[in-house]
Amino acid sequence: MFPEFEVVPAVDMQDGEVVQLVQGERGTEKTYGDPVEAAQRWVDAGARTLHLVDLDGAFEGERANAPAVDAVLDAVDVPVQLGGGIRTADDARALFDRGVDRVILGTAAVENPDIVAELAEDYPDGVMVSLDAKDGEVVVSGWTEGTGLDPAEAATRYEDLGAAAILFTDVDVEGQLEGVHLDTTARVVDAVDIPVVASGGVASLDDIRELRDAGAAATVVGTALYEGQFTLEEAMDA
Repeated sequence: MFPEFEVVPAVDMQDGEVVQLVQGERGTEKTYGDPVEAAQRWVDAGARTLHLVDLDGAFEGERANAPAVDAVLDAVDVPVQLGGGIRTADDARALFDRGVDRVILGTAAVENPDIVAELAEDYPDGVMVSLDAKDGEVVVSGWTEGTGLDPAEAATRYEDLGAAAILFTDVDVEGQLEGVHLDTTARVVDAVDIPVVASGGVASLDDIRELRDAGAAATVVGTALYEGQFTLEEAMDA
């Protein structure tokens, strides 16, 4: 899935526009224009994978940015992973059929773990489980509800169910450009043998190197790229 460490640009969508949120909270968003233009920009800069999130879907439980997602899928020819509002196996299958390479299950996986095993049977490389942690606890429903789950223990559970990868987001530092916290990320990496994609807090090239050295298979980067902290080319070189 990730033969070597990757820097994966994020294209988070709300109301049909690219946005970045601080700690995942509505009302903190800053907009960055058209999703297709952003996606094409990152692909032209050398991105080998794109990370798409339907933020309205994550909060409301129903995918609201499907037209924007479809437009991105039509515009680029690199693997795409998509999360936000994917609540049923049928939702996921429709996205696979549409051309999404990996579906990201967060709330659905927590509420119905069997969905991971069900989809993994037909799409063994296609199920990525999103574990988003706030204060060391997995949170769901757009990062608004606690679950009582420990991220490392949860990662092990989903690996056993057939997840192809874990997306681990440190909500405490998400969107703040203040650097990464490695402790929990490293625990999740150490807990499983499948790839762990780290997200949240990346502000510098040193953060990217630290995540790589901690064993992450890739890192999703959003705000730092959109705010010009470094270029995608510089991040990939790092």
